[in-house]
Amino acid sequence: MGLLEFNKLPINTLVGADWATFRAVCDGRDIDRGYRQKYMLTKAVCRLLSLLTPIQDARYRRRLADKPLEHPPVFILGHWRSGTTFMHNVFSCDRHFGYNTTYQTVFPHLMMFGQAFFKKNMAWLMPDKRPTDNMELSVDLPQEEEFALANMMPYTYYNFWFFPKYMHEYCDRYLTFERITPEELRVFEEVFTKLIKISLWNTHGTQFLSKNPPHTGRVRELVKMFPDAKFIYLVRNPYTVFESTRSFFNNTIKPLKLEDISPEEMERNILDIYTKLYKRYQADKALIPKGNLVEVKFEDYETDAFGMTRQIYADLGLPGFKEAEEAIRAYTDKKKGYKKNAYKYDDRTVRLVEENWGYALKDWGYSM
Repeated sequence: MGLLEFNKLPINTLVGADWATFRAVCDGRDIDRGYRQKYMLTKAVCRLLSLLTPIQDARYRRRLADKPLEHPPVFILGHWRSGTTFMHNVFSCDRHFGYNTTYQTVFPHLMMFGQAFFKKNMAWLMPDKRPTDNMELSVDLPQEEEFALANMMPYTYYNFWFFPKYMHEYCDRYLTFERITPEELRVFEEVFTKLIKISLWNTHGTQFLSKNPPHTGRVRELVKMFPDAKFIYLVRNPYTVFESTRSFFNNTIKPLKLEDISPEEMERNILDIYTKLYKRYQADKALIPKGNLVEVKFEDYETDAFGMTRQIYADLGLPGFKEAEEAIRAYTDKKKGYKKNAYKYDDRTVRLVEENWGYALKDWGYSM
């Protein structure tokens, strides 16, 4: 177990941002009184560490910037708490995949310089379990890349972790891209490509494996960037997704936020943004070329993760299953006894889900 408890971190993840990103994210935002010490400490550490950013930038330009991607990425999509982490861990058993690591999410500018030192200290400090679901947590495990992107540019949805009152604004601009500017979109493409190349270099992979719920709202842009990309879309019982997301957001935001938000406002945001994300994906998935998309119910995948993984490889024409078969089977067998959080749906939860997400229950055949 790490030295620090997750919900008592004295700084937040912006410590790993470059200085320009930190300033842009915080510019014009009020820091609530109870978070000013955290903000100042985060700011000071960020300012110090960002002095090292030019070293990586120079090495990236020299070694990776002009190197083309060998294979189109594979994107695991789905709303938060839809089982994307489990699938990501299963597929990452295949060593031909490269991915963003937990260390990289916090320190994306300290990858090609200083990684050994900073990673050792991060491993010493961080907890070994996620506080919301007891999934393992380690510096080298695969992780969603939105936290890394949030430290590399100011144009990401995860700015809401720091300033949750602006959740809808960040959604419309950087989750669904409905209000993103052409210049912001250009920066997104450039920075995301950079992250992919450094991730592949770091994990010695040849094909990038992404697990990032915000990408569910960016299918149009991802297909434009990577015309032959492969997509796996996970859905899960909306009752469970609501309960789990509410718990996940309310717990994860505690050490990250710099302003307060009421539980009622957070709950309303979760209900609204699920709908925005769902509708954006449904509208844009037709842009994915035939044969490049698989849609999966998590309940089915959880029941037979090994067999369905093999089928997904076949359906998407992915290489490497034979070589990775033994490792994938070992991981899925190990997880068969994993104890998940148990959720009991009270009358209010049932009413909220059915009133707000009834379309999802109907579309995917979940009982109301």
